[in-house]
Amino acid sequence: MTGIDRARLKTLMEREEARFAAERPKSRALFDRARRSLLSGVPMNWMVKWAAPFPIFVHEARGARFTDVDGHRYVDFCLGDTGSMLGHSPPAAVEAMSEQLRRGITFMLPTEDAVFVGEELRRRFGLPYWQIAMTATDANRFTIRMARHITERPRILIFNGCYHGTVDETLVTLKDGVARSKRGNIGPAVDPVTTTRVVEFNDLPALEAALSARDVACVLAEPAMTNVGIILPDPGFHEALRDLTRRTGTLLIIDETHTICTGPGGYTAAHHLQPDILTIGKPIASGVPAAAYGISQQVADAILARTTIEDSDVGGIGGTLSGNALAMAAMRATLQQVMTEAAYARTIPLARRFALGVEQVIRSAALPWHVVVLGNRVEYQFRAGAPRNGSEAEAAMDWPLDRFLHLYAMNRGILMTPFHNMALIAPETTAEDVDHHTQVFAESVRELLG
Repeated sequence: MTGIDRARLKTLMEREEARFAAERPKSRALFDRARRSLLSGVPMNWMVKWAAPFPIFVHEARGARFTDVDGHRYVDFCLGDTGSMLGHSPPAAVEAMSEQLRRGITFMLPTEDAVFVGEELRRRFGLPYWQIAMTATDANRFTIRMARHITERPRILIFNGCYHGTVDETLVTLKDGVARSKRGNIGPAVDPVTTTRVVEFNDLPALEAALSARDVACVLAEPAMTNVGIILPDPGFHEALRDLTRRTGTLLIIDETHTICTGPGGYTAAHHLQPDILTIGKPIASGVPAAAYGISQQVADAILARTTIEDSDVGGIGGTLSGNALAMAAMRATLQQVMTEAAYARTIPLARRFALGVEQVIRSAALPWHVVVLGNRVEYQFRAGAPRNGSEAEAAMDWPLDRFLHLYAMNRGILMTPFHNMALIAPETTAEDVDHHTQVFAESVRELLG
């Protein structure tokens, strides 16, 4: 499908691995040292998935660039896999956090910043009431609990190929049309097949059938899928999804953690979606751990009618550090001065420039590959056309080819998101940065094809 000679790919990969190791002795030494105290030599397990013999150790980052401990400088198109989508250490957020650090970090009491954040989230997304969590995983987990509590239904529904953090119920996939626990799912408390229905994105007949038993508490969905490659909704999909959930008494949760790349109000505002609940994490505090979830008036009324103040601390929703003063200061500054219309007005055209450059290389090489753009997020995929669902996207994945393209770029000063060929554009990214990627991508394709 990709038209790549595998023996040549293997030889080129070995060359790039040798170059990477030779040019980064300090990162290699730190990794060797780390393996004596950190499992697999990294502080979080998926950091081993970078396309290199060992990970780059970062010294510092600003805007759209970072420098490693060996002094190599990179254009960063990964941006913390959306955590730093608006650039590393935005000055406004850094200043607000610095001031708050001197005043106190966490109190388990609200600050004035929290009021601003709630009001601004309400304005952007249209949902009247908000709560704060530490991560999008927590926000998704908490809202699933709320949905079950309100509807008194046991199941949830997700789309095949989704990722909503480390929520147990979402680690399910379809294999030959049969729901199964995801490969690599570590020690689930129960088989998620017993808690979760899974259907393909854009498959409205399957969605209707799955909801018809009226035992699904909520549908949890990204408005456009991003973790298995960018998969855009068919025309009319969201209108039908909203209609089906309402007719079956199912709550609709929209996860905007990645799709906030679409604009200041995410895909929800840009396309006038009407979720019952909305979750968002990662970039809303400029990289400080923080997330939020908003609920409709109807959901708020149902929750308040079914809970008491006495039991509010033992219901499985919360966290001592959630809504801490530092995070709220960072969120306020990010929403007010960083995640702005002006930022998107700059980054979205650059994402289109990125896509155009990649498309020109693909066409010139006559490769059956495809490019998708979603706001300031771009991805190239190893298939001739855009995928409509998770199965189509997964069928086009090519792990060895992915790794080569990523490592080739790293060796030439470009960092892409490690799990697929995705780029994010920060406000500080320049047209020259985008064109540099196009040039390096073209060189990698020429070498692959011989």
